[in-house]
Amino acid sequence: MREQLLRYAADYAAAEDQLIGSGDGRSSIHFPSVFLFIGDRMNPVMNTIADINRTKWDNSTGVTYIQIRSQEEHAAVDRSVDAIVHTIAVPEESGHQTIRRDLHQAFYTHESQLIELNTALRRASGHLADYGRLYSSFERVHLSILTTADDPMNVLIPEVTLLAEYIFAQSFKSVQMDLYVLVNESDQTAQFGYSSATSVAFMRELDYIQSPEYTFTAPLHMTEDKLTIPVSHAPSPLFDLVYVLSDKNERGVTVPNSLRESCDIICHIQLLKNRYQAGDSYRSQDGGYNNTSFKNNIMTESGRQGYVSAGFSRVNRPNQSIALTVLYHFYVKLLERMRTEQEWDIRDKLNYFGLDAAERGRTRNDLVPGNEAITDMSALMTSGASYGSLKRMTLREAEEALFGQGCEAFFRDNCERIVHKRLGDFQAESGLQLAVNAAAKEYPEIGFFELTDWTDENKTGNVLTAVRGLIRDTSNDLQISAAELDTLYNGRVEDQPFQRLPLMDKHNVRSLIRYLTETVYGHKLHMLRIQADLELLRRYELALEKWHAQAKHITVQLASLERELHQAATDSIRQADSYTGQNLFEYYERVTEDVMRELESKRGKSIFFDTRHMGPVSGLLDGGLSALVDRLTQTCRTLILSSQPFNQTFEEELLRRANVAAAYENRLVVPKDELFRKLYQTLEEHGGINVRLLDYTHEHRYEEKYFFGDYEGEFLPYAMDVDITSRIYKLGFVHERRSSGVEKLHLMGGFHLEDLMVYRNGKTYYETYTANGFVFHGIDVDRLPELR
Repeated sequence: MREQLLRYAADYAAAEDQLIGSGDGRSSIHFPSVFLFIGDRMNPVMNTIADINRTKWDNSTGVTYIQIRSQEEHAAVDRSVDAIVHTIAVPEESGHQTIRRDLHQAFYTHESQLIELNTALRRASGHLADYGRLYSSFERVHLSILTTADDPMNVLIPEVTLLAEYIFAQSFKSVQMDLYVLVNESDQTAQFGYSSATSVAFMRELDYIQSPEYTFTAPLHMTEDKLTIPVSHAPSPLFDLVYVLSDKNERGVTVPNSLRESCDIICHIQLLKNRYQAGDSYRSQDGGYNNTSFKNNIMTESGRQGYVSAGFSRVNRPNQSIALTVLYHFYVKLLERMRTEQEWDIRDKLNYFGLDAAERGRTRNDLVPGNEAITDMSALMTSGASYGSLKRMTLREAEEALFGQGCEAFFRDNCERIVHKRLGDFQAESGLQLAVNAAAKEYPEIGFFELTDWTDENKTGNVLTAVRGLIRDTSNDLQISAAELDTLYNGRVEDQPFQRLPLMDKHNVRSLIRYLTETVYGHKLHMLRIQADLELLRRYELALEKWHAQAKHITVQLASLERELHQAATDSIRQADSYTGQNLFEYYERVTEDVMRELESKRGKSIFFDTRHMGPVSGLLDGGLSALVDRLTQTCRTLILSSQPFNQTFEEELLRRANVAAAYENRLVVPKDELFRKLYQTLEEHGGINVRLLDYTHEHRYEEKYFFGDYEGEFLPYAMDVDITSRIYKLGFVHERRSSGVEKLHLMGGFHLEDLMVYRNGKTYYETYTANGFVFHGIDVDRLPELR
């Protein structure tokens, strides 16, 4: 069930994001963009980045994704990412100690693989051309290389990058290349030593290719006729900027959901550097990003280029928590409507279940034939006995003398057997349920829990006790009626009150026969009705017991579901930010109740238990708890979450939540400025840099921060003016029409690889592994800079 609830919450949040994306004016990128993923563990990164781009960018269809790996992907692949995949096989003779060197050597010796790589990159260039109409300019292409620091495949980054640049340069005037290095510091258990050593080896190579003197020439470009063309790189750093993103922040704390946050950072950096400017009025005041200025600010006096890291934070409506909280309150309020307490007397309760005297009489009359069933009994053949021989007999003896067993056989065939057959076909349980369903429409104020109490024999004024009392009374009536029949049968013929005429024997016999038929068998028919009443009541008793057992089971299950929903909601709120998640429970309890009351006033009290929504209460668990949760979530999405109170900007929603208790508990209303100040602090606190440095305040530290949000809203203008006279970093914004929230990107550059804790810690492993015969580099080690 928990998976069902989380899926419902995730679906609602995703739908809200899509709604936001379609209605809030998504951004567009200006130049074509290519993401090139190098390594065997980059598939989740590629899928996540593609998913973010689809949500954030209007022209994301034209983004090209390339994946280069050393093995076939056996895990499930997200087919929604139309990636160009190239596999570089690891040499069979390669071992753990030399895999990086062997991959580098095989790249140059396996001619067919190099041709295939050329083909894959040309396909990527063709893909960009096919979607060229989506971009405002086709002058430049942004090429983003992504890898993990400890993946052996990254030894090929210079070759793959420069070949891609060479091929793309045939279609574009310039190629801007950035490298994103993902560092795993938390997940190093089984191979922490080797992983650390590999990371340091790559960082040492990174320092080499980012030096101002770096040059490169190799025969990488190949034609279909296997002719090679050299690819060269003039003295300069290979990449425009190198971003290092760790799964630990500056304080050494593991970043929650670090892969997603790193992907968010990468996509927002791309948008910052490559956003289409529509010529709006904010360009002159947004403190826009300037790539050249940023590079200059992170460069040392000696010309050594610094590295960059970043942090990311967002404040928006906690849609998943809202979905689960509203679902819980919606369910609780449905239960409240099923728990109403009405002061009804026992007659009204019996009437609700269709067990009142009138209804039972109608049912009984449908089972027992009327008096016309015994009318033909007087036409039975008689023995021809005279009245004189009969008058001193009892009625039982006279019947025997006249008809033998004929009357009893007639009554048995024409009355008793018909009643027994009709009783056999009678379904007390379905009749009871039909009565309850009909009464539920007529009396919607009666709740299901109340009906359960009405059928509980331990509760005062319950219908079971009343039915059992009726059974006792009817049994007594049957005994009295049987005694009356015996008295009647034992009476002498000559004492009975029927018409007799002197000297008219046949007339008197006919009068006796008519009296027997109408009085004796009329009484028997009356007894048959009492017997039918008694049988009906007994069946209703069993039906009520069974109905109560089922209802009790339902109420136990419903109470269990209430606890499960409460736990899911509170767990989700607990995981949300303490500030943006404040007062969720209290605020949405009132919002949910208001929405439900409005729906009931417009569409009737029974709207929620309509067959199109929750359905009849008695059938809630017909398909089990899973089916009930499905109906509950669907009804909540359809009727509650789609209503107007859920269509607010995040500022309005948060302000109302912040002040939800003000009118009820005499609290001071939270001023808007106070709310925005806390929002600003929340974004700042959660936007720490995702890299561990030896020194927080290293010499060349340079920072820029950018908001992504709606400048026409109220929060962003406020945020741009906070600390305007004292801030020591550049602050800008990217204007996006959105009502869901605001995001903040924190860029920090100027550090060098020796400032990284992962470099400091891994250097010892690198030296140890090298001393023990491990070979990490494909090029001559003497060309690499010394370890710092």
